[in-house]
Amino acid sequence: MDFLVGADSDDGRSSRRSRAGRGRRRKRRRNKGGFLAPMLAIIILVGGLGGGGYYGYLWLRDVTTPDDYTGQGTGKVVVEIKQGQTASDVGRALEEQGVVKSARAFTDAVASAGKSSSLQPGVYELRKQMSAAAAVELLDPGKQLMDRVTLKEGLRLSDTLTTLAKATGKPVKEFQQAAKDGEALGLPAYARGRLEGYAFPATYDITPKMSAADILTAMVDRFNQTAEKERLVAGAKEMGRTPHEIMVIASIIQAESGKLDDMGKISRVIYNRLKVGQMLEMDSTTFYGLNKYGIAATNADVESTSPYNTYRRKGLPPGPISNPGDHAIQAALNPTEGDWRWFVTTDPERGITKFASTEAEFLKIKAEFEQNQGQQKQGNG
Repeated sequence: MDFLVGADSDDGRSSRRSRAGRGRRRKRRRNKGGFLAPMLAIIILVGGLGGGGYYGYLWLRDVTTPDDYTGQGTGKVVVEIKQGQTASDVGRALEEQGVVKSARAFTDAVASAGKSSSLQPGVYELRKQMSAAAAVELLDPGKQLMDRVTLKEGLRLSDTLTTLAKATGKPVKEFQQAAKDGEALGLPAYARGRLEGYAFPATYDITPKMSAADILTAMVDRFNQTAEKERLVAGAKEMGRTPHEIMVIASIIQAESGKLDDMGKISRVIYNRLKVGQMLEMDSTTFYGLNKYGIAATNADVESTSPYNTYRRKGLPPGPISNPGDHAIQAALNPTEGDWRWFVTTDPERGITKFASTEAEFLKIKAEFEQNQGQQKQGNG
């Protein structure tokens, strides 16, 4: 019975294995067929994409590539990059002016050229409808439109304005008009609204976009910076003078000195004369009042009723007679120690100036000057 039971059990298990085996075989056959169908679908799908993918690429490329012109463009467009503008700001401005086709093309060209940090404020000349890359090339700081003007120390304001007019091509009347508005130019209160003496002599880069007022404002700004650096206000107080008086003294020093080394001594002569109430008797101030130039004032010159005639009026003239540089301002604040009360430029051609503490010494160096002048006239004759 056990045998029969065992047999029955074996037959049952065998039967089940047999059925299971047939099931697995049937399942494998079904899986084989099911695998081919998805593969075929993928192949068909990929094949479809292969045809449309190229056009999709072209569409994507057109979407991601910004509009841009080609070539160097035509005509002229003056463009200004302002302080603080980013490449995107500049790109939008160029697009609005018709220089580049799109701001994005410009920013891409800037990034591609590695010049994001080299866009410098200034005025540049570009062209209409030029490629963004060509525009970036013309925005090099070395290609800025500007006039470089050097204004020498000691120039009178009238000469300064004439020089600026010639350098910029602007009418001198524009500069003269702008010079009248001291408040707009940023003049300090002690300048009393007059630009003479406060248009600081230096080298300036002037762009076509700058107005006459802009240029003069830049010069006043430079003066204000120098005044702060030299401690003009505090230094004037230490000298017992106003800042305006220091600038008057500095302008006389600038006009009278032949060499840098003489400035401190000339400054001391001025202070020594003011201290004892002596007339300054400066030819430079007298000539300024007469609106003329010269080396030595004549008898007719010293009879002038001008308030700048220091042969007839005691003390300082009412205002500066020129635009002094920083060395003259320093000398006005720091006169050389000495008891000189006279000086004579005995040899103007070589800029030789001699100083005297007594009237007898003064007459001696004055005679030397007259002798040199006589010899010069004979040589010229």
